[in-house]
Amino acid sequence: MADIADKISAMGLVLPSGPVMPAGVVLPFPPVLVRGNRVFVSGHGPQDNDGTLAGPFGQVGVDVTVDEGYVLARKTALSILGSLERELGDLDRITAWCSIFGMVNCAAGFGAQPAVINGFTDLIIEVFGKKVGAHTRSAVGMASLPFAIAVEIEAELLIDG
Repeated sequence: MADIADKISAMGLVLPSGPVMPAGVVLPFPPVLVRGNRVFVSGHGPQDNDGTLAGPFGQVGVDVTVDEGYVLARKTALSILGSLERELGDLDRITAWCSIFGMVNCAAGFGAQPAVINGFTDLIIEVFGKKVGAHTRSAVGMASLPFAIAVEIEAELLIDG
């Protein structure tokens, strides 16, 4: 496999620093949990490079366009990759993306959740290739998400020992 960190850099992308949570917020769980060769990634939202939550905020289809939601899903992929790099030390350890659960903050009747979550899927496949990056997924609508973020994604993957 190609060196993933070099590929991300060559694509002009930057992994955000550790998350900067709003004042008073403490997360009582790890962002990434490794169990043997399985990796479970807690729900992540989009981040700017400095680790702060990225906007626009609100519901996709109301406050946020589908295209903006797609970009936010890409930023969420970068957020997850940053957490994985901090936990694993090397993204080249990833051998398979298994499954992702994509949540879109949207109003009742909105039906373009898959188009939004494609931002995540497209980036992961672009970075890792289809053999490693292909994954099953769900793309569902939620009445709201924490901090009014528009996208939240969790994942399960495999790593080498």
